[in-house]
Amino acid sequence: MTVDLPDGYDGPPLADLAAAVQTDGDETLRVETPMTGAAIGEVPACSPADVRTAAERAQQAQQEWMARPVSERVEAIEQFVSLVRGSQSDLLDLVQLESGKARYDAMEEILDVVATAGHYADRAPEYLATERVPGVVPLVTQASVDRDPYGVVGFITPWNYPLTLAISDVIPALLAGNTAIVKPAEQTPHTALFVAELLRKAGVPEGCLQILPGDGERLGEPLVAAVDAVSFTGSTAVGREVAALAGRELVPATLELGGNGPLIVREDAPLGRTVTGALRGAFASAGQLCIATERIYVHESRYDGFCDRLVERARGLTLDTSFEWDPDVGSLVSERQLSKVRSHVDEAVADGATLLTGGRHRPDVGPYAYEPTVLADVPEGSAVACEETFGPVVTVTPVADDEEAVARANDSEYGLHGSVWSGDADQGRALARRLDCGSVCVNDAYISMWASTGAPMGGRDDSGIGRRHGKEGFEKYTDPQSVVVQRGHPVAAPAGVPNRLMAATLSWYLRLARAVGLR
Repeated sequence: MTVDLPDGYDGPPLADLAAAVQTDGDETLRVETPMTGAAIGEVPACSPADVRTAAERAQQAQQEWMARPVSERVEAIEQFVSLVRGSQSDLLDLVQLESGKARYDAMEEILDVVATAGHYADRAPEYLATERVPGVVPLVTQASVDRDPYGVVGFITPWNYPLTLAISDVIPALLAGNTAIVKPAEQTPHTALFVAELLRKAGVPEGCLQILPGDGERLGEPLVAAVDAVSFTGSTAVGREVAALAGRELVPATLELGGNGPLIVREDAPLGRTVTGALRGAFASAGQLCIATERIYVHESRYDGFCDRLVERARGLTLDTSFEWDPDVGSLVSERQLSKVRSHVDEAVADGATLLTGGRHRPDVGPYAYEPTVLADVPEGSAVACEETFGPVVTVTPVADDEEAVARANDSEYGLHGSVWSGDADQGRALARRLDCGSVCVNDAYISMWASTGAPMGGRDDSGIGRRHGKEGFEKYTDPQSVVVQRGHPVAAPAGVPNRLMAATLSWYLRLARAVGLR
């Protein structure tokens, strides 16, 4: 196969990364770069048998890894953070090469991994510490909760954030004492393989993290069947299939799925900062972000001024596919994604929407490049208004007041992330609490939420189940065990005491315990 790396790539040799894949088969997966559409290499394509073999290795490695003191696991993750920092240039090139995103967007991924790994390295001992909880009878009953690892956790990760989503959830799973099997997206296997190499260098044993490139439809079912818990990030449609498989196997599953993020501009919002935030929310990673802004609702008194500024700024964004820092917006990932974006925009315009800027495929920039696009007067039932476009496209709609803004924002099957902009932070927070989303930013698009690693994030409704980040993002990889030690007589009627009297005594005690705050 002819390999054609784009000019400017100076990252790790891809063939060396592919050589780390363990498989008994001879099938391969061809990998292209969205920057040029050319083939950049191939990796071994794993089979269902490889999944079962990897699970056996992971089970064997997990016993030794779990037995290590938490401090040793933390030390390995801290070393990994240092290696990520030292490999920044390689990671930037690799993420851009496989995803086509702009360099600044790739840098956000590195910063996220550093922040998330650092948070969990600091908090893992606390999250795993034995927790004392109230027993039925103070002093006599001692109750505690310990958290054990599930065992082997399977991860099915997407292409849009090939670094962040390949490793940020793996970190808490490893720190909790689990081992991990990652099935990366077909478009971005090299990034996951490079991260696994860094973790091995940091001291995580090889069997504790295994990367299995291959076809998702072929590997998904055997992976869910082989692991003790599963984490999936991707589309709602595929998430439903993963949930069904997990339910059949009685395997715990966390799912972060699609979104159609609303952004509300209140009457008192400062337009300059709001437009800057809206641009970031809509066009980061060329809009290929689950928590991207796709719908903007602006108070009618500010609508014209907001649209004028937004369109002017959007037209000034630099669209390019290069390894330089200057471009603001990179490429879509594939012909399939480009086709979806074009279809949503073209259909909306045909149905009466107004194209304020953008709306063009730019093959002169890259095979899948698409201009930052702003639409107005969008019919409520159009795909671009109701579905997840997942591209550099945003709609703008005037609203009469906060009530209408909230009603329109919540009129969606999705509930992942939203944004509220206001000159009054308290009013903004009050409005944010009315949005049916798993997370909401006030006076920011998404970064302040994403970077607040102690705060859980995840979806409601069709946007998923479970949370990443924070304590919740750690505990989802643990299986709690309660141990209750009863000192003295058991909670049962003593010999010779009638059952009726014992029942009355327990009933009286429970009322008393609650009244004095013992429950």
